[in-house]
Amino acid sequence: MLIDNHGRPVNYLRLAVTDRCNLRCLYCMPADGLDWVPRADLLSFEEIMRLLRVASSLGVTKLRLTGGEPFLRKDLMTLIRDIHDEQLFSHVTLTTNGTLTLPHVKELRQHGIHSVNLSADTFHAERFLRMTRRAELQPVLDTFHALLENGMDVKVNAVIMEGKNEEDLREMAALTLTYPVSVRFIEEMPFNGAGDSHAIKWNWKAMRDELARHFPGFEKVADEPHSTSLNYRISGASGSVGIIPAYTRSFCGSCNRIRITPQGTLKTCLYDHGVRDLRGLIRSGADDEAIADAIRDAVARRPADGRAAELQRKQFPVAESMATIGG
Repeated sequence: MLIDNHGRPVNYLRLAVTDRCNLRCLYCMPADGLDWVPRADLLSFEEIMRLLRVASSLGVTKLRLTGGEPFLRKDLMTLIRDIHDEQLFSHVTLTTNGTLTLPHVKELRQHGIHSVNLSADTFHAERFLRMTRRAELQPVLDTFHALLENGMDVKVNAVIMEGKNEEDLREMAALTLTYPVSVRFIEEMPFNGAGDSHAIKWNWKAMRDELARHFPGFEKVADEPHSTSLNYRISGASGSVGIIPAYTRSFCGSCNRIRITPQGTLKTCLYDHGVRDLRGLIRSGADDEAIADAIRDAVARRPADGRAAELQRKQFPVAESMATIGG
């Protein structure tokens, strides 16, 4: 198993298969999108599988496929089938915005995806358009219901922004009264593709306090090991509520995650600037042991937390979009 220089096990990989997205969420990217990574610079299918085999050999047991929007990658289902066939990981999950997911729900289940994170900041049509700049709510709702009907473990991830979707703190939490889902509220982060960093009103404490005022019987429940969310339950609810302090970063001490970006850059912290070019190693002819050594070395130099990682960026202040680093 990978153990970092702070004694923390690292057994969870988040792999972004593309930086492209068909939504334009306010907290993620500008209205006109990004300068997308040229396709030749993205990891190929074969390169992804090779990195996953190396990661598995190093003791990584959990994989999350992310984007951008993963279903914009045409070979995604082939990739998922091959990961399942090779039994590389004990737990494989997917994060999607739900706009393109519906036709694949049954096949996802058949090929080992039992848990899906649905990125949806609101189920209200007008606010959805405001938040995403796209009128695509209906396919998201259809996906939500299809996932539940097919027995998926569903987590709904929502970012709450001042003056944009504040009502959804209560409305999305209320979903847990009806559905067996986890609704998780994420602090707004500066990964918006514009370098726009500002103080946030809705930090984890403000969200917790507002939910406690609105829902009698709102109480803390146990957090799983390495959880990024602080977890709660509304009395009588079928599901649970989580709050992820992604900006204040109070969960860093137990982090067990590394990331690989769409172009093959290894990140040992969400807030670092990228620590190893794994794609470059592959394309220069490095063997699997050299790639494994590069990952081991990076994990052995891991910052203690997100604040330390951000300080090490120096001339590279946080300005990238979450879509480019695996949302």
